[in-house]
Amino acid sequence: MRLDPLQTWNRLSGTAAGRWVFSVGVGLRAPYFLTVRARVREVAPGRAVVFARKRWRVRNHLGGFHAIAMCNLAEMAMGLVAEVTVPRSHRWIPTGIGAEYIARAETALTAEAVLDPVPAFGSEKFEAPVEVAIRDANDTVVARVTIPIRISARR
Repeated sequence: MRLDPLQTWNRLSGTAAGRWVFSVGVGLRAPYFLTVRARVREVAPGRAVVFARKRWRVRNHLGGFHAIAMCNLAEMAMGLVAEVTVPRSHRWIPTGIGAEYIARAETALTAEAVLDPVPAFGSEKFEAPVEVAIRDANDTVVARVTIPIRISARR
């Protein structure tokens, strides 16, 4: 039996411990996400917000937040958006990633992923871009990431 991620978030998000359990659960479902130790802040259809502290493990050779760690954070946010937006009658898969690094990331980061507008889910296969803005602790956008996802009806 597969848990409904939005229902699980709504049940757990009322406490810091519940948000931590949900975040770790996301990491256990997709273990690579555990490398940035991200914490889920918000989840809703069409939107997700994920936070990661700047730790030694995610730094680059210049001491900033590593570009690929930022992409990992963006992909986690995108995955949450897809999981809570795409109905169970459909499936999704990312088909690429495009990243624009705007400023050096010196602090903890917050990634906000948005799928807007939320598409109509019919029988035809289609692609939808999930846009992710990554901001530092000063609310400066340090990166923009676009992750197109292919959505199709389950057979």
